[in-house]
Amino acid sequence: MGDLTDNVAEIADKLLGAPQGSECTLYIDSPGGSPYAAVSLMNLLILRDLDATAIVTGECSSAALWPFAACRTRWVTPYSALLFHPMRWQSEENVQLAEAAEWAKHFAHLESQMDQLLASLLHVPLEKVIAWMQPGRYVTGPEIVEAGLAKMVDPLVLLADRASAADSRRK
Repeated sequence: MGDLTDNVAEIADKLLGAPQGSECTLYIDSPGGSPYAAVSLMNLLILRDLDATAIVTGECSSAALWPFAACRTRWVTPYSALLFHPMRWQSEENVQLAEAAEWAKHFAHLESQMDQLLASLLHVPLEKVIAWMQPGRYVTGPEIVEAGLAKMVDPLVLLADRASAADSRRK
């Protein structure tokens, strides 16, 4: 929940606390955050061989897409929103021109790698990811399901099923 940048240490600690190869569930409602935080969480999921399930309870945007994509099982609701956009890198520090130029070169290389990585993790053509990213687009839960990237869980259907089961028990 929330910005990955603010929560990466806590999330990483929980992922590191899960036994290697075990199951875990990530409930995601995040506007994104640091691309490096996202890559770190994605790598923990993969390197620790966690059988992770992602459930997008609200928003899964920007950098939050990489941990979502690294999960083996993905769920969305009809109300989920996933924002795909070109990566935005920023630095809060004062840097000299030479360092800024090197950073810009690094950014260009990393941006192209990250787009390909996301497409690979989601098992979709790079063109599909780029189409969602240009100029930046919210993709709905139903669209994600239609693209074969996740399964649908509808809270209203679950509520109706529970009400029906409760009625059956009372009779």
